[in-house]
Amino acid sequence: MIMKRIILVLVLLIVAFPFLWLLISSFKFEKDIISYPPQIFADKYTLNNYLKVWSTIPLLDYIKNTVIFAGGVVITSVFFDSLAGYAFARMEFKGKNLLFYFVLLTMMIPFQVFMIPLFLEVNVLGLLDSYPGMIIPRMTTAFGIYMMRSFFVTLPKDLEEAARIDGLNEFQIFLKIMLPLSKPSMISLAIFTLMNSWNDLLYPLIMTTSAKMRTLPSGLALFSGQNISFYGPVMAGTVISMLPLLIIYIFAQKYFVQGTAMSGMKE
Repeated sequence: MIMKRIILVLVLLIVAFPFLWLLISSFKFEKDIISYPPQIFADKYTLNNYLKVWSTIPLLDYIKNTVIFAGGVVITSVFFDSLAGYAFARMEFKGKNLLFYFVLLTMMIPFQVFMIPLFLEVNVLGLLDSYPGMIIPRMTTAFGIYMMRSFFVTLPKDLEEAARIDGLNEFQIFLKIMLPLSKPSMISLAIFTLMNSWNDLLYPLIMTTSAKMRTLPSGLALFSGQNISFYGPVMAGTVISMLPLLIIYIFAQKYFVQGTAMSGMKE
């Protein structure tokens, strides 16, 4: 038992070490960050890195854009993925299995393959460099549909039959019965979607052309490219971008673990 705990602690330290290094280095002076041999701790620390990143780039605009983009994607994606997952799991219609396999097939296509056609489509629709242009193509995902379907197939059919006897139609059954029961899985999917959207670099970079529409990852990437010699502010900006996800995960981890287990155990 003691040996297992020692191994777990070592694994935890290995996994957490890069994040601890990032956090500590964000408070270091530039000379301490680039010193050789590298040192984890420094003699003196400073807040200038955080002050510089706030004064150099429009960080508040980047945060606002990221919140709108990631929040819009989470809300729409979770709802539409739940609808599609419910339809594939509980409803019978012609070509259901074939259509579901086609949805799964899209998970195997890298984004780099269709990013140019997607850019051209958004541009033709006049949605380039706008919030709808970033949110609409992400309103549903194959992974989300698969995850919600995996949960809905585990629910007993007696729930639907009782609801139909009470006079509820299919959408009312989904909205009033199935959706409340799927809360853990929906929160898990929301966390996955939020992490993916919040940390996405390439997609927002393609869909935006002006600096005022940049999200945090794309804005920090451009900042680090222009200020490659200033590692402290770049690390400070990275820490700022990580904090919201960390806080959300801390408060939602119970539902995250529960939803992940419930959506993946049965098929």
